[in-house]
Amino acid sequence: MVSTLGVAVVGFGWMGRVHTQAYQRIPHHFPQLSVRPELVAVAEEVPGRAEEAAAQFGFASTTRDWREVAKDPRVQAVSITAPNFLHREIGVAMAEAGKHIWIEKPVGLTAEDARAVADAVAAAGVRSTVGFNYRNAPAVAYARELIASGELGTITHVRVRLFSDYAAHPDGALTWRYERARGGGGVLGDLASHGVDLARFLLGDIASLAADTAVFIPERARPTGATAGHTLATGGELGPVENEDYVNCLLRFASGARGVLEASRVSVGEQNNYGFEVHGTKGAVFWDYRRMGELGVSRGTSYQDQPVSTVYVGPGHGEYGAFQPGSANAMGYDDLKVIEAHNFLRSIAEGTAYGATLEDAVHSATALDAMSRSAEQRTWVSLG
Repeated sequence: MVSTLGVAVVGFGWMGRVHTQAYQRIPHHFPQLSVRPELVAVAEEVPGRAEEAAAQFGFASTTRDWREVAKDPRVQAVSITAPNFLHREIGVAMAEAGKHIWIEKPVGLTAEDARAVADAVAAAGVRSTVGFNYRNAPAVAYARELIASGELGTITHVRVRLFSDYAAHPDGALTWRYERARGGGGVLGDLASHGVDLARFLLGDIASLAADTAVFIPERARPTGATAGHTLATGGELGPVENEDYVNCLLRFASGARGVLEASRVSVGEQNNYGFEVHGTKGAVFWDYRRMGELGVSRGTSYQDQPVSTVYVGPGHGEYGAFQPGSANAMGYDDLKVIEAHNFLRSIAEGTAYGATLEDAVHSATALDAMSRSAEQRTWVSLG
């Protein structure tokens, strides 16, 4: 028997739209799921934006105050896609109101914020999912299987990269993303948070790290109106960029493996160049997000001059079968968020956690805080 679950979206920028579309696609890709999301409410403080969302997607009601969503008895689950500085307040309030939450990373500005939301969720007995979408790629799931099976031998080291140019233009508007008080970390929270989650998802807990950060575009123009995404602004008053454009980090895992994580939001010529290489004593795996359905795999007994084969993921890998009937058919970013929505709704329906949880967000945020301390103190920092 299929039941209806009232859902709301708080914050309707680009990510709020992605969440909404993911909810609407659930019946098509996961018809066996015992719950169906119903778009009950959308909250967005920018005038007119919530009404536009309702007209396009069919939300039953709109509001500019997210607190109305917390009080709405029709709402049983909430997507929190508002700016980072609001994550803790909204997340705690929704959990205390008995709402299940699907919240975007990095879940606040600090590990303390992420822990506060996690504690509220645990105390309320509600379910949570966090927006670490890259772990949902079927090729990543397959890489994790190969690592766990021992086919690659003992894992020795990993390199994780997240390079983008979304902030490379010097006329990029000085939005909340560049402020410590509202954005927290810069590329740390935006991209490195994904890198930490991928590294931990594949290799296990991080024991210690050493990091270096830099700001390469120190000033930007303040926007004169509402913004969404990464808009340009010229002629406005210049203000300082308060958080980092770039980070590189050395990692030591509890397993004894080593790692390198590097992320940049100002890499000219790089568009979503995200991926990893994992090396073991018998083999290796290689993944590039821009070729999401492929995994480079080296395994065997040759060691030296051992070849790498390209595996095209198919229905036997992760949730690929919910989208395509045969190997090498393409999937995209929005598909990863549909998988995330499925994990969220399945967790609610079955009372068991699926996918990334707030505990994963706490681990990621703890590593990000450690990176900041390490860069400031120029020393190794333990996560124990």
